[in-house]
Amino acid sequence: MHQYEVAALYHPDLEIDLEKAAAKVAKIFTDNGGKVVAEDNWGKRKLAYPINKNEHAVYVFYTVELPPEAVRKVESTLNITDEVIRFLITRPDLKAIAKAEAAKADKAKKAAERGEKTEEPAEDEKKA
Repeated sequence: MHQYEVAALYHPDLEIDLEKAAAKVAKIFTDNGGKVVAEDNWGKRKLAYPINKNEHAVYVFYTVELPPEAVRKVESTLNITDEVIRFLITRPDLKAIAKAEAAKADKAKKAAERGEKTEEPAEDEKKA
């Protein structure tokens, strides 16, 4: 099982009742031997260019675990799904993500150390 990121743009009229469409897309993943790890709904946003005469779409991002051989079948099924006007399936670079998180933690640690060092002299000044 590999991890994939799926960006799905839903028809803008589905903003009110997105649960059915999201359940349908999640079922597509599970029917092909995968599972949805995370779902992030960004809501209705303006598109960069019109798609099927729509100026807006509902953006939903999924983190999915799928077998590699199921990706083509998921793509072909999403392609004919009426609720989804566009989608993109990518494979995240997990090493780069881990490296970025480690760098972020290191930067936060250094900032905390600098913050502690600047606070100590201020306490000494208060005592004097």
